[in-house]
Amino acid sequence: MTRPSSPSSIYLASKSPRRSDLLHQIGARFDLLLLRSDGSRAIDVSELVHPGEAAHAYVARVAHEKADFAWRAMQWRGLEPRPVLAADTSVIIDGEILGKPANTFEAMAMLARLSGRTHQVLTSLALRHGALSEQVEQVTQVSEVDFCTLSQATVQAYCATQEPYDKAGGYGIQGLAACFIARIQGSHSGIMGLPLFETAQLLRRAGIPIL
Repeated sequence: MTRPSSPSSIYLASKSPRRSDLLHQIGARFDLLLLRSDGSRAIDVSELVHPGEAAHAYVARVAHEKADFAWRAMQWRGLEPRPVLAADTSVIIDGEILGKPANTFEAMAMLARLSGRTHQVLTSLALRHGALSEQVEQVTQVSEVDFCTLSQATVQAYCATQEPYDKAGGYGIQGLAACFIARIQGSHSGIMGLPLFETAQLLRRAGIPIL
């Protein structure tokens, strides 16, 4: 594989438009690495929780596996070698990982659990770069989020929108659900899916310019 001709650019291994927007916000140059060369969608890394797996271990493992898969896809397709950035975000309450709701019933149940309580949002970043497979830098950012008490009518109205269904925990801080959040301690961008302070640190250590 040839030496990269554009070392200032990376691949982002994520389908999330929010992560793309956040990378653009800090001036990072990147291309999405989502599809195979024939145009079919790449096989996603399994996001099933292993038996007995703690939340911190889970989110770090999934981010690492996403970076590994994307790195191999880059090689299989003969793409220009670049660093690969992957991330995974999970919402945690009572030690349980809340994924993306599959339907209205699941979304309403998740929001009912979050109502009036504090939960955690974990986003793990994995940056794979260099010629050796062990060159993976990783960091996990943790934020705490306080929800106000939500009425059943508010939950129903929110779940009637499309906002809850592609987001961990069934809500998006950057959308309508911002009015549910009384306080955050941590990273607003991390809750969105890409903590920008930690991301900038990883990219700079790998020699990737931003801003």
